Amino acid sequence: MKKTIMIDLDGVLNNYTKYEENYIPEIKSGAREFLEELNKLNKYELVLFTTRNSELAKNWLKQKNIDKFFKEVTNIKKPAYLYIDDRTVKFNGDFKETLEDIEKFSVYWKK
Repeated sequence: MKKTIMIDLDGVLNNYTKYEENYIPEIKSGAREFLEELNKLNKYELVLFTTRNSELAKNWLKQKNIDKFFKEVTNIKKPAYLYIDDRTVKFNGDFKETLEDIEKFSVYWKK
């Protein structure tokens, strides 16, 4: 049975800098190759996670010819083996360290 990896759209697969309702930025350099490599491993089912309109996201995936890599598009956090997101803090079991990580957090594209 394949493990599910949920991948965020904005800031992971595209060149996100700010939210625009009816526009999704261009695909990020290396994203297609990354998805191809995951696909070759044949161990994972990929789910696109986004709070955007799902039809807009599905059309973007088709236009970029990467829709074939995704089992589905959702805005619901589902059980998964991994989550790939640009806005996350990894919990390592230590709440004090997690608070520190929250305070110093910045998305990579704002640095």
